[in-house]
Amino acid sequence: METVIKTIFRKKLFTVSLLLLTAIMGSAFLYQQKEWKAPASADAKKNPLTSDAGTLTAGKTVYVKECQSCHGKKGKGDGPSAKDLDIPAGDFTKAITQSQSDGALFWKISEGRKPMPSFKKKLNETQIWQSIVYMRTLKQ
Repeated sequence: METVIKTIFRKKLFTVSLLLLTAIMGSAFLYQQKEWKAPASADAKKNPLTSDAGTLTAGKTVYVKECQSCHGKKGKGDGPSAKDLDIPAGDFTKAITQSQSDGALFWKISEGRKPMPSFKKKLNETQIWQSIVYMRTLKQ
């Protein structure tokens, strides 16, 4: 009788543990998926660069080297490294991305958020602004 009780207890414990693990993993996934908003102070920051030919060329160079592997050649989030990410890479062609201010994009590129790395130590401010000017050309 004691063996039967132990077996039932183990099965229930296993079921509860499995449900708990599923809930934890699900909430972690949802946390990663929540909207990524820049602070208001960053949102108000203005791009000091214009979209002249030199800025676009420099921005494309930065984009190809640092962004294209995840975000793809045309900015659709379909680069070769995107398949290895836990959450989809951002799609720069979508209106929701294009509608964000340059300051918000600057903050996101600078700060990063998993799986996207922070670029504030890798790129200088001018390079980040240049990449944003180029990204704006990737509209649908």
